[in-house]
Amino acid sequence: MSQTTRNVLPARVRMGPDPTLKGAIMSYAANPLQFDPIARFALDPALVVPEEVLLQTATLLIDTLGVAAGAASLDVGRIARDFACDFHGAAREEHRATLLFDGRRCAMPGAGWALATQIDNLDAHDGLNATKGHIGCALVPALFAFAEARPDLTGRQALTALAMGYEVAARAAVALHATACDYHTSGAWNPLGVAALGAHLWGCDAEVLRHALGIAEYHGPRSQMMREIASPTMLHDGSGMGAFVGISSLLQAERGFTGAPAITVEGAEVADVWADLGRDWTVMRNYIKPYPICRWAHGALECLRVLIEEKGVSPDQVEALEVATFAQSAALFPGMPETTSEAQYSLGFALAAYLVHGRLGPAEITGEALCDSRVAAMHARITVREEPRHSARFPEGRWSDVTVRLKGGRQVHSGDCNARGGPEAPMPEADIRTKLSVIAGGALSEARIEALWELRRQLLDQGTEFSQLASLVTPEPDRP
Repeated sequence: MSQTTRNVLPARVRMGPDPTLKGAIMSYAANPLQFDPIARFALDPALVVPEEVLLQTATLLIDTLGVAAGAASLDVGRIARDFACDFHGAAREEHRATLLFDGRRCAMPGAGWALATQIDNLDAHDGLNATKGHIGCALVPALFAFAEARPDLTGRQALTALAMGYEVAARAAVALHATACDYHTSGAWNPLGVAALGAHLWGCDAEVLRHALGIAEYHGPRSQMMREIASPTMLHDGSGMGAFVGISSLLQAERGFTGAPAITVEGAEVADVWADLGRDWTVMRNYIKPYPICRWAHGALECLRVLIEEKGVSPDQVEALEVATFAQSAALFPGMPETTSEAQYSLGFALAAYLVHGRLGPAEITGEALCDSRVAAMHARITVREEPRHSARFPEGRWSDVTVRLKGGRQVHSGDCNARGGPEAPMPEADIRTKLSVIAGGALSEARIEALWELRRQLLDQGTEFSQLASLVTPEPDRP
C-alpha cells in the first residue's frame, strides 16, 4: 500500500470515541511544542504534496463546485445569498468576496457562509468516514474567498493549500470525536481547516495561525448532529457557520485578536492524531457521493443497485422491502418528506424514489417529486431495522443489507453492501464526470460543465492560474 493511502490513525480514533473518554473533558493545558510541527506543515510555502493527492484534491474541488451549482436554485441557496448581501457588508472593497454562481459581492465571512450553506443543503458533497462529516463544503468556499486577495495564485498553489486544509480539518474532526461526549456537526471542527487554509494562502506566521485555530475551535458551533437528523432543516451539517467562523477567525487573528490555544490541536490526549501529519494523506480516503442523499443511506442504496443491476430484480415486482442497517442510518427521517431537507435526510423515501425513478438526483428530491404518489406507495412497502453487525462497523463503513419480497412470494437478498464512492468501492472516473452533469446540469451549460471537468487536471500544471477556474463559477450570460 502506498504511503499516501495507508491508514495509520490509531484504532481508538479511527473507530470513534474511546469509552474511557466518553463524557470526560480534555485538559486545557497548551503545548506549543505539539503545535510547532503543525504550523510548519500548514504554513510551508514550499509544501510538497504528492501528485496523486493533488489530483484527488482537484477532483474533490470540481465535484464540490458541481454541487454548489446544483444547489444554487434551492430556496436555501437564494435565502443564504440574499442574507449575506443584506447583512454581511464590508466597508472596503478588498474585504469583499464574490458569491459564486451569483456574481454579487459581500464581506468575506458572509460569502463563505452563504456558499457553504448552499453546498451543505444539497447533500452530494464529499466526506471522510473517520470524520463522520464533511470538509470540502466549508474549505472550497473559503478557498475562493481568500484567493481573491491573491490574483497571482496558481492552480497548483490553490490545490496545495486545499489539500493541507483537508488534512488539518480531518484531524481536528477525529480529535473532537475522540474526546467529546456528543456527536457534533462538521461545523464544529471544519473551521480549523478553513483558518489554516487562509493562513497558508496569505503567508501568515505561526502566532497568527495559533490564535486563529484557537478562535476557530472556541467559536465553532458545537451543534448536535442527531438533533438535525431527527428534525431535518436548512441547518444541515453546520458547515455554513464552519466557513464563517473559520474565515472570521483568521481575519481576527491577523488584527491581533487572541484566542486560547485549540485543545483539539494541542491537547496531550490527541497528540497521536496529529503525529502523522504530512505523511498520511487522509484526503485520499475521502469519498465522492453518487447521490445527493445523506451518506448514511448510501449502503442501502448500493444494495438496491445490486438487486436491480446484478440480481435482475424489477422494481415493479417489489411487494415488500426490508432494510437492515446501522443505528444512525435507521434514525434517518422515516416519513414522506415535505421539504428537500427531509428528503435528503431520509432512508425509506430515498429508496422508494430510486426504485420508482431508476435514478436519484436533484429532480427526485425537490419540488413535485416530494409528493409523487408512486413513491409514496413504494415507501409504504419499506421497513427499516437496526442491525448490530452494521452498527459495529460505523463510522469506518456505511453498511446495510436489503431483502426484497417479490410479488409471488420469492425473496431476494442483496448481501452486505457498503456505500460506494470511497476507496473501498471507488466510483469510476466516468461516473464522477456523469455525476457532474446530473448535479450541475440544471444550472450550467454542458460546455461550462465540460470546461470545469477539463480544469480538474489542468490545475496541476505550473502555468494554470487559479483565476481560470474562478471565471467558470460566475453566472453564465444566457442563464439566470
